[in-house]
Amino acid sequence: QVQLVESGGGLVQAGESLRLSCAASGRTFNPYSMGWFRQAPGKEREFVAAITLRAINLRYADSVKGRFTISRENAKSTVYLQMNSLKPEDTAVYYCAANIAVGVFTEESGVDYWGKGTLVTVSS
Repeated sequence: QVQLVESGGGLVQAGESLRLSCAASGRTFNPYSMGWFRQAPGKEREFVAAITLRAINLRYADSVKGRFTISRENAKSTVYLQMNSLKPEDTAVYYCAANIAVGVFTEESGVDYWGKGTLVTVSS
């Protein structure tokens, strides 16, 4: 079992930055892949970014490339999402995700564990 707890959400203005954190705990405290999805109001949940254990493989959604950076600190079992140049369309609940098996996910079907989410609101 893996528990994921997100933090760092909040209200910012367009153009500003936020950093999300997600700490993993439990029997498998360093999942192979960790990452983020988001769900905007009235929309389906979508992939944002993911990173493997040794940061060999990173994946980003096209909509965030060049603005968001994912990283992880294995000593703390934590993954981060640095979000720069935020736009109102980035407003969503951001969910931390993890999987145990080898491979990096870009779809919900590849995720074994989910956090409860943290709200990011970007005002124009």
